[in-house]
Amino acid sequence: MLRGQRRVFTVPMLRRALLHVQGEIRWQAPLAPLTSLQVGGPADVLVIPADVEDVVRVVRGAHMGRIPLLVLGGTNVIVRDKGLRGMVMQLSGLSNIQEEANQVVYAQAGVRLPRLMQFALGRNLSGMEWAAGIPGTVGGGVVMNAGTRLGEMQDVLAAVDLVTPHGKRKRVEASMLSFLYRKTLLPKGIVVGAWLQLTSAAKGTIQSVTKEYLQYRKATQPLTLPNAGSVFKNPTGDSAGRLIEAAGLKGLRVGDAEVSHKHANFIVNRGAATAAQVLMLVQKVREQVARKFGVRLQLEWKVIGER
Repeated sequence: MLRGQRRVFTVPMLRRALLHVQGEIRWQAPLAPLTSLQVGGPADVLVIPADVEDVVRVVRGAHMGRIPLLVLGGTNVIVRDKGLRGMVMQLSGLSNIQEEANQVVYAQAGVRLPRLMQFALGRNLSGMEWAAGIPGTVGGGVVMNAGTRLGEMQDVLAAVDLVTPHGKRKRVEASMLSFLYRKTLLPKGIVVGAWLQLTSAAKGTIQSVTKEYLQYRKATQPLTLPNAGSVFKNPTGDSAGRLIEAAGLKGLRVGDAEVSHKHANFIVNRGAATAAQVLMLVQKVREQVARKFGVRLQLEWKVIGER
C-alpha cells in the first residue's frame, strides 16, 4: 500500500471476521455519541461484545482476517473527523461486578467507575473514593492509570484480566506491571476486567470523603458540558491549568470548541464542535503557553482516527 493511500476493508471481509460474534454489530457507526467530548467520525464497523467470550471471538476474527481492532474508551479520547477504519470494539456489555474473598472486588472492563465506587460503598469497602465523578470505565481506568488528587488505579489494582492479541485469556498480576502518570505499561492485549484490593472502612467515612470531593469537582470543573477530562499533563512542579489561565486563554474558541471558563485545562464542546476544531484549539493553546512561558505542554488525551 502506498503512503497516504487509504486502506479499505470491505463489508464481506469484516463480516467473515465477525461471523461467530453474538453481540451487537453496527455498520458505519457514528462514534461521536460514544465519546465524552462528542466529536469524531464513523467506524467501518462497531462491535459491542455480549461477554468476555465474545471479546475472544472478535479478537480471533480480527487476527485471522488481519484487520485492525481498536477498543474505544469514551473519555480522554478524541476521534478524528474521518473516523476509524477496520473494527472498533466498545466494552459496555462487560458490566459485571462481584465481591471475592479478602476485600477483593472483580469488575469487568465496561463497568463505570462511579458504579464501582457505589458497589464498594455498599459493602463498606474503601479504596475507590478517588473515582467519584469520573465518567470512565474500569478498562479505561486500568489502561490510563486513572486518578485524581485522592489516589489512582495503581493504588488498588491487584491483577488484570487480559485477552491477548491471539485470543487467549490470562491473568496478569499488578506486581508485573509498571505505572506512569496516566499510563499503565501493559502486555499487548485487551483489558476485559480487573481485580481490585480494597479495605474495610466505615460507610460514613467513605461517604464523607466522596461527598467532599464531588463538591470540589462540581465547583472547579465544567461537568455540565461535554469534555474529555484534562487536556494536558501537568508539567513537573507546575499546573497546566495555571499556565493556560496565566496566558489569558480561558474562553478561547475555535468554532464550538472552547477553553473552559471554569478550569483552563478543560476544553468543552459548546454544541457542534468538530474534532478538527478541538485539535486546532489544542495547538493554539500549546503555542501560546510555549511562547509566554517556554513550556511545551504534553497532551493527556489520546488522539485516534484517520487524518
